[in-house]
Amino acid sequence: MRTTILTSCLALAFASCSSSREAIKEPAKVTPVEVKAEPRRAFPETRRDAILEALFDQQVADPYRWLEDEKAPEVQEWMRLQDKAARDWLAARSGRETLEKRFRELFYVDSISVPHKRGGRLFYSRTHADKEKAIIYWREGAGGEEKVLLDPNQWSEDGTVSLGIWTPSWDGKKVAYAVRPNAADEATLHVLDVDSGEVSKLDVIEGAKYASPSWTPDAKGFYYEYLPTDPSIPASERPGYTELRFHALGTDPKQDPVIHPKTGNPSSFLGGGVSRDGRWLFVYIQRGWNENDVYLRDLKKKGDTFRPLVLGKDATYEVSAWKNQLYVVTNEGASNKRVFKVAATKPERANWKEIVPEDPEAALEGMTIVFGQLALLYMKNAANELRVTTLDGKPVRTIALPGIGSTSPIYGLQDDEEAYYSFSSFTVPRQVYKLSMKTGATELWSEVKLPIDPSPYEAEQVWFPSKDGTKVSMFVVRRKDLPCDGSNPTLLYGYGGFNVSMTPWFSSSIYPWLEAGGVYAVPNLRGGGEYGKRWHDAGKGANKQNVFDDYVAAAEWLVANGYTSPKKLAIYGGSNGGLLVGAAMTQRPELYGAVVCAVPLLDMVRYHLFGSGRTWIPEYGTAEKEDEFKLLVAYSPYHRTKQGTKYPALLMLSADHDDRVDPMHARKFVAAIQHDTAGEAPVLLRIEANAGHSGADQVKKSIAKSADMYSFLFEQLGMTAKTE
Repeated sequence: MRTTILTSCLALAFASCSSSREAIKEPAKVTPVEVKAEPRRAFPETRRDAILEALFDQQVADPYRWLEDEKAPEVQEWMRLQDKAARDWLAARSGRETLEKRFRELFYVDSISVPHKRGGRLFYSRTHADKEKAIIYWREGAGGEEKVLLDPNQWSEDGTVSLGIWTPSWDGKKVAYAVRPNAADEATLHVLDVDSGEVSKLDVIEGAKYASPSWTPDAKGFYYEYLPTDPSIPASERPGYTELRFHALGTDPKQDPVIHPKTGNPSSFLGGGVSRDGRWLFVYIQRGWNENDVYLRDLKKKGDTFRPLVLGKDATYEVSAWKNQLYVVTNEGASNKRVFKVAATKPERANWKEIVPEDPEAALEGMTIVFGQLALLYMKNAANELRVTTLDGKPVRTIALPGIGSTSPIYGLQDDEEAYYSFSSFTVPRQVYKLSMKTGATELWSEVKLPIDPSPYEAEQVWFPSKDGTKVSMFVVRRKDLPCDGSNPTLLYGYGGFNVSMTPWFSSSIYPWLEAGGVYAVPNLRGGGEYGKRWHDAGKGANKQNVFDDYVAAAEWLVANGYTSPKKLAIYGGSNGGLLVGAAMTQRPELYGAVVCAVPLLDMVRYHLFGSGRTWIPEYGTAEKEDEFKLLVAYSPYHRTKQGTKYPALLMLSADHDDRVDPMHARKFVAAIQHDTAGEAPVLLRIEANAGHSGADQVKKSIAKSADMYSFLFEQLGMTAKTE
């Protein structure tokens, strides 16, 4: 079993953010100053408070701090007026109905995920063209009758109760799953009996926000991460209270024993899991996205305690255990990662043997053990490769893929030759393949069929120099016959952080854009994981400005090479990508015609005071340290807005139950831009109701949001939606 706390996805990076003032530590010194009243445009009125905060040797203005308190009636009314103004404006856009119709065709589809095999049973999710949410199914073997396991469409009349993580036991008889109100991260674990379909009334575990159940081989219980729900714990300190617990089925969860105590450090994550044979228990303590400690405990030895496997290194380690051998994927001394093997009974560092050396041209993204072989997921030039080796690292084969694109890891059991993986690209919807690990033979298991003709489009990879001369790669998707005369509407999407890689993946939402003559571009910015640890390091902390420089350089390259022009160029990003486009917008406002910013961080001086913001300090730094404060305030989008600047049109997408990135960022930034902009371009705040950081998980809400977003972009960039 491969055990790790976090995926490379920011979805697990950002955690609970409280909107109450009790969660915010106020500055030691706040000085009132006079703020001159300015004329208002057609935006809802927003009060400006006269606040200057003394931080080190600087006076930092924060006129919209009152918008941090979401529970305040004044803030609630402000949100209502802003959302109404945005929706009224968006609803009046010509072509919106055409776009909405096209999105209905693209989003209501039948599809099947990669299956997971447990006890001879296959478990997978399926979307239906007539359902709002995906349904989890199971069947006995590949040819068995398909049966419903979990159907969140039935959990609430308004569709606001969502399914989170779900984990079958090794024998396929039980499933632990999380229920999430309003698609937020806060969750409660439940246990389902697969054969009877009955949900246990005893096994109900609150505090499952970070929980990733790890089953024992006898299916009598599981280890999980528990996060106290005690409201007296400040939200900013809460991640440091995470414990590893064990739950025996049929017992009172409130009495679950603590297997590993809290760290007390809110800037770290704690998690763990047990090997498939039930002998080896791992605990990970992760600090940011560049380093973690690993502890090991032998459950076969009575009274054995956790021993450090690796401790205090500036590197990451992911450990898989099989037949009392440990397989360690690490970037220790290898930016692109390598694999070590060591006996679990003698895990001292001196006994580690390198079995898969670092590939200088490809970054190792992950590893699974399937059929007594290592299944390795690589990234070369921002696209995936699948390689298979023996347990000693000797090459067996490279899996032939349909083209240049993105794949999942190879999923299967350590002792079963049957495995599965997915593939997609910018022009190929998701395909799931069945793989024989014994012979290497593959066959198409399922594919998504959409009303799209991808043949007129092509995806090319280009390279451009950033401000400091660093070469950065970028994917550009467009019609093959599109002229490079500077007239093409172009959407530049970016992320650039937390070791997240931007690979060629399929997104049906971009096709109405492409069909209307648009260009879609995705650069591989520093801060991501496309080119290993060094690439991530070059875009985090004190190097964060490199990410923004890369993004600006991508925009300038698209303009210089005739793909588009500033008035025809839009930028889009969410979460950490929302910080990216906020920084790009405030640093180079003249370079873009429109901006879509979703669920972002934008106040980098106070972000660490909200929710689990302290867990992001290893990525960004903290304003509590003078040198880091100066770096943060220099690029913090909220603090860089300047009165009298002609800012491009802005559509801010927020969610009312976002408990990863506090929506205060979106509110404060919109208020600042509405006040400061000298142009007449719209500045809109759209707030999704009953939705978390990833949005609502109902298809109809995704359609409405996409129709709003693209009708906004179409109008700003002078596009017409294709009607046929």
